[in-house]
Amino acid sequence: MERRFEIQKHKILQEAEIKPQVFNGMLKRLEQFAQPFINCLKRREQKEHAHTCIAGLLSDLKRKNTESIAYRHDLDRRGLQRFIGSAPWGHQPLLEELARQIGSQIGEDDGVIVFDPSGHKKCGNDSVGVQRQWLGRLGKIDNGQVGVYMGYASDKEHALVDTRLYLPKQ
Repeated sequence: MERRFEIQKHKILQEAEIKPQVFNGMLKRLEQFAQPFINCLKRREQKEHAHTCIAGLLSDLKRKNTESIAYRHDLDRRGLQRFIGSAPWGHQPLLEELARQIGSQIGEDDGVIVFDPSGHKKCGNDSVGVQRQWLGRLGKIDNGQVGVYMGYASDKEHALVDTRLYLPKQ
């Protein structure tokens, strides 16, 4: 590797290192961050399951699935599996809370909304929206799904606000 690239690589790696102090109070900050989203859930059981899932994902479990998280918290796995996989609850209030936070924390008068489609290669056609279509990341037409992402950008910062799966007419 050329010397100039070696120097740049070293500089980037130094900036990427996380200082141990960053983790001081992290769990408390994460709890404060998650609470407005958890408050968007309607039922007490949903709120409890949300806390359990977050705790499980942050735990030292080797396999972080609903079954092992439920067992870690001495719960029946079916309740947590239903919460994650099949229970009806609206995601729109959570997205609205996210947009509200982004607007209040990094919103600027000259901020812009950015839309960006991104294709993901998929084998088979069992997933919703899969077909032969343009996948920009690959630079060609191939079998895959396309997501449309909405972001917000200002001079202060940028953030992902929403996403939708593109559903071809077929």
